[in-house]
Amino acid sequence: MDEHINYRQLNGLDLAYLGDAVYETFIRQRLLAQGITKPGRLQRQAKAYVSAKAHAALFELMQADHFLTDEEYEYFKRGRNANSHTKAKNTDVVTYRISTGFEALVGYLHASNQFTRLDEMMEWIFKQVESGRTRHYGNEK
Repeated sequence: MDEHINYRQLNGLDLAYLGDAVYETFIRQRLLAQGITKPGRLQRQAKAYVSAKAHAALFELMQADHFLTDEEYEYFKRGRNANSHTKAKNTDVVTYRISTGFEALVGYLHASNQFTRLDEMMEWIFKQVESGRTRHYGNEK
């Protein structure tokens, strides 16, 4: 597959659409690699990574740790500030927008072929969730 995406021309929602799929794939691979095979348990464990609250907690930790580059932050903002016509489910609008920005960031890294940086970010994310660092944001491990 040699599909080239001009990520600079994608809006925040397009990047979030791509980022959601890419991120979900990383999480599912991680959980299966840990030997988790029961659907109910997979779903519960995934929630610590894929809910809007989890995304918001991870983004807040990224800011606290100065993890993002200026360019990455710009693409996060592109997603966060996008005018989505869908309603937030099970969360407030601010958390939903941060989640959209988080997904746009993942989409940007993937679409711009920054796979090493994407892998680095995902390893950082796994470490935060698995160490319990995101728990005080209302997420369950």
